[in-house]
Amino acid sequence: MEMKRMFATVASWMLLSLGAVVAQEPAEGSKVNENFYVYLCLGQSNMEGNAKIEACDTVNVNPRFKVLQAVDCPDLGRKKGEWYTAVPPLARCSTGLTPADYFGRTLVDSLPSNVEVGVINVAVGGCKIELFDKDNYTSYVETSPDWLKNMVAEYGGNSYARLIELARQASRCGVIKGILLHQGESNTGDPEWPLKVKKVYDNILSDLNLKPNSLPLLVGELVSEGQGGACASMNPVIQKLPETIPSAHVISSEGCEAVSDRLHFSAAGYRELGKRYGQAMLQILKAEK
Repeated sequence: MEMKRMFATVASWMLLSLGAVVAQEPAEGSKVNENFYVYLCLGQSNMEGNAKIEACDTVNVNPRFKVLQAVDCPDLGRKKGEWYTAVPPLARCSTGLTPADYFGRTLVDSLPSNVEVGVINVAVGGCKIELFDKDNYTSYVETSPDWLKNMVAEYGGNSYARLIELARQASRCGVIKGILLHQGESNTGDPEWPLKVKKVYDNILSDLNLKPNSLPLLVGELVSEGQGGACASMNPVIQKLPETIPSAHVISSEGCEAVSDRLHFSAAGYRELGKRYGQAMLQILKAEK
């Protein structure tokens, strides 16, 4: 695991040192760029990215695809609250490949050349959806193991607040166009999960002064039964989410390669899943025209 994280850090640092672009925050009062599409990403370890970042993932990243850094990463030369070309890792400093990587690449490859795409990724491996419940997260964190507390601490002790803080910052320079969620392993067997997700979704829109159900919510399935998924029984619950949130779209994980723990995807699996998120969003954008 340490070697995996070390490879990710070194590979990303090398590319950043070779000139990854930093997007500057616009001046106070400047006009929002309507062609800068921003997406909020949240969840647990599969949204963080668990797979080893490979050489092909760190080269030829289109500078039109950017990430708003959610935590300080000195070893990567990145600071919280600044935009960078979206070279992985896109979540915390030592995380791996995530669906957000190939989501963004799929969008910029298909959208007009004047459109930029930005992602904000706030995810905590092993967390329940309760971590993003702004009213009850404190009691959840207090009863969590130290390893989870330590990850939450990287987001200032409040992962939801960090997501909203960065989303508000991003809305000053671009337009928030959607939310990506990959979570559910830690809530497997919880029939209340759709309602809990709805509360988080509604709170995000309210705290960003957006109309109810105005943002598409793309939710990925967990490792499928066909891949031996340890939590595949949660997928039927996830598939029902559009019944609770009309703007929700479920992204199939069928055929997305998993690794031996049966919880996480391989790098190839993340690439495919990310492309599926991207293709779904492209269809949504097309329908909005």
